[in-house]
Amino acid sequence: MNSTNSSLAKKIGFWSATSIIIGSIIGSGIFKNPSDMAQHLGSPVWMIIVWVIAGIFTLFGALIYAELGAMMPETGGIYVYFKKMFGDFVAYLYGWAAFAVINTASVAAIAFVCAEYADFFLHLPGFDAATEAITWHIPFIGDLHPLENFGVKSLAILLVLVFTFLSYLSTKAGSMFQVVSTFVKVAVIALLVLGIFFSGNGSFQHFVSAENPKQGAALLSGIIAAMTGAFFAYDGWINIVSMAGEIKQPQKNIPKSLFVGAFVCIIVYVLVNLAYLYVLPIETIADSKTKLVATNAINVALGSTGEAIVAALIVICTLGAINGNTMATTRITYAMGKDKVFAAWTGKEHKKFHTPGNALWLHGIWTCVFILTGSFDMLANMFVFVTWIAYGLGAVGIFMLRKRMPLAERPYKIWGHPVVTVLFIAFTAFYLISTIYSDISNYLANEQPVINSVLGLILTAAGIPFYYYYKWKYKGR
Repeated sequence: MNSTNSSLAKKIGFWSATSIIIGSIIGSGIFKNPSDMAQHLGSPVWMIIVWVIAGIFTLFGALIYAELGAMMPETGGIYVYFKKMFGDFVAYLYGWAAFAVINTASVAAIAFVCAEYADFFLHLPGFDAATEAITWHIPFIGDLHPLENFGVKSLAILLVLVFTFLSYLSTKAGSMFQVVSTFVKVAVIALLVLGIFFSGNGSFQHFVSAENPKQGAALLSGIIAAMTGAFFAYDGWINIVSMAGEIKQPQKNIPKSLFVGAFVCIIVYVLVNLAYLYVLPIETIADSKTKLVATNAINVALGSTGEAIVAALIVICTLGAINGNTMATTRITYAMGKDKVFAAWTGKEHKKFHTPGNALWLHGIWTCVFILTGSFDMLANMFVFVTWIAYGLGAVGIFMLRKRMPLAERPYKIWGHPVVTVLFIAFTAFYLISTIYSDISNYLANEQPVINSVLGLILTAAGIPFYYYYKWKYKGR
């Protein structure tokens, strides 16, 4: 099949692209994940090291995909690259997984978190306990509670529909919202950090002291688990390459925005964690599992208003993340529709607005289904494994394309290649193997109903019949 030939308008400049990256990455993770990471590590030094290491490999990934994005500035991102590297079938499997769960479940999860913390101020209504207890059981997977937190779910669905409608009307409007929301997001986080440090209610000794730091095998296991939490918080950097066909001067702006966006997020995450550690010893952070660690930190630094401040911060941060992810992830389904390996109507742009309107509404509706059923966390956790397979394959594909297309124009080449690329591949392999080991161990210990990574692969494979159906349906077109 031919390469995706998008007719979407190029309306995204450097600052918009950078804002989409930062806005897609910084959501609720920086407020929720540090507590689990502290539990796994028991050491403030290792906690900061893990954030830095995860940030460095995120930056490596950004550098790798910057070469691909500048070389092939087409709407569809990884799907487009995989067609060149591995052919239509592998590209389709990634695109199917991205639509079926990865992207839609992640947007659902972000929207739910946003609505959950907005409820702190809105006090949304819900059903009684007996009605909320109604359960849909899915064998070998888990239980769904569609009527649980119905008020929060309704607001989350409304948010998804509003941002879908914004992107449907105008890519430029969505981009402008992303620029403004990202600026506000970084500004309020900066105020949070400065407020904590200038409160004087902490100690720099917390940066190095620990009562029971993990050691040996326990430390190694803790680093792996903590790294997973950090990668969850850094995820979203890949989104901009899905919109490459709509970026002005893509050969210049894709690499630049990826580097700047990833670097800014590393700085933000390290500073926020240092602020937490300034007012809270590592043991207190580890005990914050039932409450957001940011709430405890602000309570110590600024008084009892911490919970309201953190709720507002999370709402601000997640609004931009909903918008950025809604804009970007739809483009993969759009590209598949253009290539006739998915429903062809998803590959049509709106005649007036020049946006991938059909694909946007398909994603929006499917995302709302995930919110209503409450299945997003369960499915998203399963598909993180598949996402990292895709990241690793893209890095392997760099070597294939350099050999297969040595004379192709490469406006940007990976800094530090092949060392950076090999390190990224090696780390990805380590991460995937350790994830499988962890899943099997948890399954055998009856701590989870299925082996999540294997189920992720099974759900990806469930799309194979659709590939052959659409291949037969559009044969010769």
